[in-house]
Amino acid sequence: MASSRTFPDNPGPEQRFQALVEVMARLRGPQGCPWDREQTHQTLKPYLLEEAYEVLHALDEGDDRELCRELGDVLLQVIFHAQIAAEEGRFDIYAVIDALREKLIRRHPHVFGSLTVHDAQEVTRNWEAIKAQEKAQEKSVASQDGRLASVLDGVSSRMPALIEARQLTERAAYYDFDWPDAQAVLAKLEEETGELQAVLAQPAPNPQEIAEEVGDLLFVVVNLARKLGLDPEATLKATNQKFRRRFAAVEQALAARGKTLAESDPAEMNAIWDAIKHAPASSSESHGG
Repeated sequence: MASSRTFPDNPGPEQRFQALVEVMARLRGPQGCPWDREQTHQTLKPYLLEEAYEVLHALDEGDDRELCRELGDVLLQVIFHAQIAAEEGRFDIYAVIDALREKLIRRHPHVFGSLTVHDAQEVTRNWEAIKAQEKAQEKSVASQDGRLASVLDGVSSRMPALIEARQLTERAAYYDFDWPDAQAVLAKLEEETGELQAVLAQPAPNPQEIAEEVGDLLFVVVNLARKLGLDPEATLKATNQKFRRRFAAVEQALAARGKTLAESDPAEMNAIWDAIKHAPASSSESHGG
């Protein structure tokens, strides 16, 4: 049994990995854990997303010990899903590994083949070209509902909206359906802002039209970040953290005056906020902008 498995003094990577696979199999076995045995691909979905975000948090914190633990939790999700699939006779963890290894080799012909590249951008373009070829081979020209397959079909609609928007436009940009530069995106942003203002200026603004215009604004902002080489999700996350710090500082400043948020007013809170925002770089806000 997995719990009685003994290792030599210096177990190799294969032994360690196999031991992990065996632990997962035992947890799912007849004498295993009731909770683990009840899980399905669907019930595990929230945990996969949660663990991915915890990895991002560990990266932001620069905590190597926490990062090591959180990467292990992500690996657990991979092992878990593979074990469920293996029990159903569909594939196992080794099929996952083989598919990944083959894909990495296939998509790096400049390393494992004779292709020559000059920079990372060329690598990215080649990667997308190879990926598109693979998708074309996997699908027939027509999908199951009879419509033509789209190059955007490979972008999941279930990922966070900011990430989905970035990936959709990255895929379209590969075929030159894109703004020429960031300035052009800024001009589009001004256009979309004007359209939203026009809707809001109506005597009885239509909520659906408002939602559509706000969505258009967000979509353009995602593209602005992309054209500037920024990840929109990470950029917004950093701004969220900055807001947390500044708002907490407002609360602390009010507490020093013997007040709570409820006992203050917008003018006082905004004055404190502005003071924090324009504080010298040596303050606690120096790393938050």
